[in-house]
Amino acid sequence: MRRKGRRRVFEASVEADFDAAHCLRGYQGKCERIHGHRFRVVATVQARELDRLGMSYDFTELKRHLREIAGGFDHVSLNDLPAFQERNPSSENIASTIFHELQPRLGKVKLAWVEVWESPESHVRYIPEKEE
Repeated sequence: MRRKGRRRVFEASVEADFDAAHCLRGYQGKCERIHGHRFRVVATVQARELDRLGMSYDFTELKRHLREIAGGFDHVSLNDLPAFQERNPSSENIASTIFHELQPRLGKVKLAWVEVWESPESHVRYIPEKEE
């Protein structure tokens, strides 16, 4: 039994990956030249309640949505995509783009954040600002 006053939050995460090339326009260094990564994307949803099956969100559905979006980034030069015509395809901007494409697919479930790993040692996490 849950104690009164205590709030619980469940987090569920799934991963997808894609291989892509990019270059960072205006960067003073080797990343200004075209290069590639095997990007790993982690999407995390949060829920305060569980559904009738005891799940916060169906992993299968979350993976399907994330993989569909990540598939659009796979084996391309990210700089050629419409989302990156005006801004660099940095890991930060990739995470933000994926977040804003994924959230509408999830209905009422809250997408908490999206992480993008461009190497085993380097990643960013995009967390949107709370609605005022």
